[in-house]
Amino acid sequence: MRGALGGPRVLLRRLREVMAEQVSAQDRLNKIVVLIAANMVAEVCSVYVLRVDGTLELYATEGLNPDAVHQTVLRADEGLVGLVASKAAAINLSEANRHPAFSYRPETGEEIYQSFLGVPILRAGNILGVLVVQNRARRTYTEEEEEALQTTAMVLAEMIASGELATLAKPGAEPAARRPLMLTGTALADGIALGHVVLHEPRVIIKNFIADDVGKEQKRLDDAITNLRAELDRMVEHGDLADGGEHRDILEAYRMFGYDQGWLHKMREAVGTGLTAEAAVERVQSDTRARMLRQTDPYIRDRLHDLDDLANRLLRGLVGQDHAPTREQLPENAILVARSMGPAALLDYDRKRLRGLILEEGGPTSHVTIVARAMGLPTVGEIDNATGQVDTGDAIIVDGSTGQIHIRPPTDVERSFGERVRLRARRQAHYRELRDKPCVTRDGHNITLLINAGLLIDLPHIEDTGAAGIGLFRTELQFMVSPTFPRAGEQQALYRAVLDSAGKRPVTFRTLDIGGDKVLPYMRNVEEENPALGWRAIRLGLDRPGLLRTQIRALLRAADGRALRLMFPMIASVEEYDRAKGLLEMELTHLRRHGHALPERVEVGTMLEVPSLLYQLDELLTRVDFLSVGSNDLMQFLFAVDRGNKNVADRFDLLSAPMLRALKYIADRSAAHDKPVSLCGEMASNPLCAVILATLGYRTLSLSPTAVGPVKAALLDLDCGKAAKALMPLLDKPAGSVSLRDEAQAFATAEGISL
Repeated sequence: MRGALGGPRVLLRRLREVMAEQVSAQDRLNKIVVLIAANMVAEVCSVYVLRVDGTLELYATEGLNPDAVHQTVLRADEGLVGLVASKAAAINLSEANRHPAFSYRPETGEEIYQSFLGVPILRAGNILGVLVVQNRARRTYTEEEEEALQTTAMVLAEMIASGELATLAKPGAEPAARRPLMLTGTALADGIALGHVVLHEPRVIIKNFIADDVGKEQKRLDDAITNLRAELDRMVEHGDLADGGEHRDILEAYRMFGYDQGWLHKMREAVGTGLTAEAAVERVQSDTRARMLRQTDPYIRDRLHDLDDLANRLLRGLVGQDHAPTREQLPENAILVARSMGPAALLDYDRKRLRGLILEEGGPTSHVTIVARAMGLPTVGEIDNATGQVDTGDAIIVDGSTGQIHIRPPTDVERSFGERVRLRARRQAHYRELRDKPCVTRDGHNITLLINAGLLIDLPHIEDTGAAGIGLFRTELQFMVSPTFPRAGEQQALYRAVLDSAGKRPVTFRTLDIGGDKVLPYMRNVEEENPALGWRAIRLGLDRPGLLRTQIRALLRAADGRALRLMFPMIASVEEYDRAKGLLEMELTHLRRHGHALPERVEVGTMLEVPSLLYQLDELLTRVDFLSVGSNDLMQFLFAVDRGNKNVADRFDLLSAPMLRALKYIADRSAAHDKPVSLCGEMASNPLCAVILATLGYRTLSLSPTAVGPVKAALLDLDCGKAAKALMPLLDKPAGSVSLRDEAQAFATAEGISL
């Protein structure tokens, strides 16, 4: 394309000059449309901006009636401009008035123009407006002209996103780029948090969009692509699936995209129009994201994540920007927004500054959610395109009770949530008043409330909540947050500190439960079709006895004359328990032989998570000192539900007949063998579920520290005998004939139980 001003590169340089001028927003827009029209030899150039009410307003024009500026408003689906916005794709027509979507607006005077080229103004895949050029003569704009206009639209996108145009808008008709949003997902962790956005994988900030030397930018892009391909090749060839947490098939998809000539050609073309290498990558990816987000095929939408990741890797390679914020960069009231993340990544952040968490992916029982609850972070998941809807520093509200988030909330909304936070604070004060009160039901049953923990920073929760001890200490968290494998001495120091902090209160240590979604950064991950059902937990420990024996030895020595309680995770057969117990006996023998102090006593139990144990309970209960039900994995395996898969995670109810029958059977058999049984899954942290568990016969619950107060308040109002008479007969009814949850809720309401 060669226009009056010498082509797209000249246009971009002129645009840079205009962007740097100290003029009003309207004057700047007016100069921009004049430049574009002259460069493209177009008789009309117009900018339409998407407003908060979903309409498109004419903000500037060269060639149309100037009186139509800020007066012409189109519905988002009205006319050719609306079609460009709704499709997020360019429209190029030689006879615009013959198109079915053509809309006649007499105030603009555009009916005399035949040719039409409209491109979306995009940022992070979000529509901000539409840029249009028109001519009287019938012509089809060239591919080069379309490319140039899209490039120019990218510059306009940054102008709109900056908020500069807000001063031109009428109240209630501000540009949508900075509009308040209310999005609904899935409530994952209770609580309300007000703060500012911190992106877990922040978008690379591009400061220079316009190239000074196109040849130099082409070389920078080619070098970055070469480096990216080499990185992907290394990842695949070395089988290092832990890099980025991606599985081999995803890595193969990355490599395929990395070598895709169409994708690469588009970026090179964008550079050829005068963009810097990083601006070209951003422009192509924004266009791709916009199109893919509008696809109904879930497979295609999933591939967007692959392309996003690939583009971000390329951008970071170009600008040298780290992918994660440092602690110093965190604001005091940080709300973390991520596509997905593991529990170790969450623990890397400064807890004192984190207020909440928002995830595009992740279910109620995913491990990152469990850790978020333990940290007391209000969390909402399954928010589509959450990372694309926000910018770092945006004001945001997380409502973990309803599953809603409010992005850039209006003052009245912020004020309303502030009042709700104060109300919750008063409720928390009530729970604190219950701290030292024994947890005894109305009919005299003593319910022991313990907390789940995993790190030293969790230990103050014992005193804060008045808990009777730690019912589940997740030893793997120490391994997940450490850059190298913790030595025996480091493990021993941690376990001793835990026991010291607990004093005379019991602590139940769970041996390493790694594998599945809990990957150690320094251990090569194993390619598995179904990681949750694969080589993890006790299976890994039995296959690598040196690892398990080292941990057991550290636990035994940390006890140093005190009682020690430990349990093995994911036991699927009595034989597995016997083998694990045998390793413990070997370590006890080793300590005796070398004259080390032995624990006062050792109590050994197992997690009951695998349904096969239901059919070995009598044999198992003769061997163990206690049982602890892991309701998260038991639910997952009982219903064959991947707890991290949003499509199925909520398909089955914890308070359904199959789950409650299994739990009652466990409680009844444990009572028959006079062996204590507890429940340490997330089910215990829900007050209504806790009421049902107490009714089923569970007298020990281990829960999230933040749940101790609400659960204790509910149990203090409970009459177990009365609840058993009302609810237990329902378990014998045909499955699905009655909603146990609804009946339990109705009973709690009638009894005045605090939920």
